[in-house]
Amino acid sequence: MDFFVANFAAIVFYALAAVAVAGALGVIALRHPVHAALSLLATFLAVAGLFVLQRAEFIAAVQILIYAGGVMVLFLFVIMLVNVRTLPDESQFLRRLAPVAGALGVLLAVLVGIGAWAATSRPPADPAPLVQVAGETAGNTEAVGWNLYRDYLLPFEVVSIVLLVAMIGAIVMGRKELQEKEGRP
Repeated sequence: MDFFVANFAAIVFYALAAVAVAGALGVIALRHPVHAALSLLATFLAVAGLFVLQRAEFIAAVQILIYAGGVMVLFLFVIMLVNVRTLPDESQFLRRLAPVAGALGVLLAVLVGIGAWAATSRPPADPAPLVQVAGETAGNTEAVGWNLYRDYLLPFEVVSIVLLVAMIGAIVMGRKELQEKEGRP
């Protein structure tokens, strides 16, 4: 019993990690799109649990609200709108990719092993300190905001520009398809 109490965080971490990996494998392996979407939902929720373990409650809440809520609803609407029953059989294509997938799997296993060795060879680090704002300790949300706009301003702006370009591209492609259907140039 003392083992479980002393290692509760590690046990919960491994359980959530196993659920996340199993859900990700389900997304890839399941042939029915709705079942694959539900596996993706399990992955999103497990990742949110991992964020809670890392004391990032705000990011966990955002993960649940935006990904598990909004993105999953969008995926399910698209699946239902397109009316896809099952995915076509692509066994020929998958057989040709088997050696590449095997090599990438071995590479991933080696990298995970190196990461596990590096993580266990030194003492665990303390959680990141909260940001001091105007003499008071800021909460998790405020710390994320300060780090995002102070330390990671350039990557944040690059991501926003990439998302803007993707949105404009989707609009242009949608208008082009609409014009082709209506017979306009």
